[in-house]
Amino acid sequence: MLIDSLDFCPKEKGMEIVAWCIMTNHVHLIFRSIRGKKPETILGDFKRFTSKKIVKAIQDTPKESRREFLLEQFEKAGDNSSNVRNYQFWRHDNKPIELWSTKVILEKINYIHQNPVEAGIVYHPEEYRYSSAVDYAG
Repeated sequence: MLIDSLDFCPKEKGMEIVAWCIMTNHVHLIFRSIRGKKPETILGDFKRFTSKKIVKAIQDTPKESRREFLLEQFEKAGDNSSNVRNYQFWRHDNKPIELWSTKVILEKINYIHQNPVEAGIVYHPEEYRYSSAVDYAG
């Protein structure tokens, strides 16, 4: 679902993804706009697309052991939100950082690829399946 979004947004929204890492409770993206859209607009499109896909996947998977709990939590969050009609998957706040130099970009790429290592999931960043680290491993 999130992986599908990493295809959808570049093709349909002008999002060039430089690096990414999907963790269990958060996602890191380094991207830029290639069609003149504001980055916050592209990020909003990304969040809308992914939230719909994820909620639908949970709804359509009766074997999901946390199905009812998750949908209830997303529904409660949606009830408390002024701009969400049904289910809210993503938090409204983001931690965007404008990357202004090659040095900073490389530091941030390394940081996000180290997330699974720091979490003890893998020994080397390129071993983590849900990351672009393998693309940078040579």
